[in-house]
Amino acid sequence: MINVVLEKEARKIVRIYANSKYPCEQKGNIIYDSQIIPNLGFAEEMPKKLECLYALVAFRPSHIFLSRDVLGGKPIYYDSMGISSFKNLLEKPRGVLPGEIVKLDYSGEIIEKRRFFLSEVIKKEDLSYEEAKERILKSLSRIRFKNACIAFSGGLDSSLLASLHDLPLISVTANKEEKNWILESAKKISREVEILNIVEKEIISVTPNVVKIIEDNNFLQLSVAVPLYLLFDFAKKLGFSEIILGQGADELFGGYKRYEKIEYEELETILLKELSEIGDKNLVRDFKLSYATEMKLILPYLTWDVIRAAISVPAREKIKEIDGCKVRKYFLRDIASNFLPEEIVWREKKAIQYSTGVAKILKKWFSQTTRVHGF
Repeated sequence: MINVVLEKEARKIVRIYANSKYPCEQKGNIIYDSQIIPNLGFAEEMPKKLECLYALVAFRPSHIFLSRDVLGGKPIYYDSMGISSFKNLLEKPRGVLPGEIVKLDYSGEIIEKRRFFLSEVIKKEDLSYEEAKERILKSLSRIRFKNACIAFSGGLDSSLLASLHDLPLISVTANKEEKNWILESAKKISREVEILNIVEKEIISVTPNVVKIIEDNNFLQLSVAVPLYLLFDFAKKLGFSEIILGQGADELFGGYKRYEKIEYEELETILLKELSEIGDKNLVRDFKLSYATEMKLILPYLTWDVIRAAISVPAREKIKEIDGCKVRKYFLRDIASNFLPEEIVWREKKAIQYSTGVAKILKKWFSQTTRVHGF
């Protein structure tokens, strides 16, 4: 978490109180959340040069510099009195947009804004089917971690990561059927998994706090955020400081059910559009939860090397019709078929809010408390 207070006298900043909490770091005049240490020598083109998800604040001789990656995964807000990872710590917050550079003078006023877009920063490459497979597999295999576990659901995305990295597996669920599948799928890849069984009372009790953390009371956002919050908290209690998630695989490889009815030419455009929106729609929520629980998120599918290779794969290779049925994420399943049992590779999986049973519990609670709590 990044937090900066700008103390003013006569409309000029006279003191700056800056601090960071894990997983964010402070090195000299820079506070950042990034897998790669930012180089201010590239400040004017930071979204193009810093090839990872990031948010940063730097105090320069003539201005305060803020920037965010083109996917907008990690939130950063500002006003004339401060800068923060959370809107509610500011009076009149404005968000740094995905791919944006913002410069503030030392009275807290904007002196320059500039924005880069996904299409400028991460470009398609001329790769064959096999070259793309090799590139993605190599990138997924070389992620860096120190004290990490893998969020394991028994689905394609997390199972592939579990097959590539010999790390502890953890999961949370309120659904007995899902628990049985998680245990069975872990056994199929000769692994053990630590499962936290969550109950309705626990889900309801954390929900108001989760609303405050993600700064959003939208039902869909909450139904995803609650199991993630419980998962991150569980990981921390088990002694981990990092957690590996499979976010991004659906947008990159055509994982959503709605993609099945779209023609390939249009699907190419939609996949890129939804990838460009993944930050504000999904990742901001997840990183706010990570800041609140002080857990570092590692997202192997959203490294720049994986993204470059994945967007170079034609949509027709991501959703294929086999025996009259549309198979989503075909390309990723093809990669995984060399590492995982067929039952896992070809199995369809529900989204976390449904598979864990959390959406069903929250839906009942929402119907009873909507008027009372203002949801």
